[in-house]
Amino acid sequence: MEKIRLQKLLADCGYCSRRKAEELIRQGRVQVGGRPVKLGDKVSARDYVTVDGQHIVVPKKKNYRYIMMNKPRGYVTTLSDEQGRRCVTDLLEGIPERVYPVGRLDKNSEGLLLFTNDGNFANGIMHPSREITKTYRVTVRPPVSEEQLAEMSIGVTLDDGFVTSPANIVM
Repeated sequence: MEKIRLQKLLADCGYCSRRKAEELIRQGRVQVGGRPVKLGDKVSARDYVTVDGQHIVVPKKKNYRYIMMNKPRGYVTTLSDEQGRRCVTDLLEGIPERVYPVGRLDKNSEGLLLFTNDGNFANGIMHPSREITKTYRVTVRPPVSEEQLAEMSIGVTLDDGFVTSPANIVM
């Protein structure tokens, strides 16, 4: 049986995200076969993995889930929020698998949002190399200036330093 990184196994089982799994491993809260592990260790689905003493069950077959949601305004597109804001996952009930949003919409935006537990699918949609076109319909008040339209058509630098893709604007 193929061995994979422990943090990937925990994420694939739906226990937590890879980043959270890495944090748990660093904190010494994860064990394999009763022994502490370190970041980067590899395991197989047959290994006895525990987090804080709780046995992690590895499902025999991965059940992929794909959900479309019309995200309402007022929710942030994240799994949890340290500022206590309402999260899109608060709107999901009764879903046994851990799903996460594919892409994001601003807190004050509404529209189609996809959720999945299929990492290959999510990466295939979000990765820039795929060049998947996204269409947004927006209402702007006050009206957008010619200078702002020109800036959007070449890409806008965001607060975090990233530059958006050029926008094709139809009015």
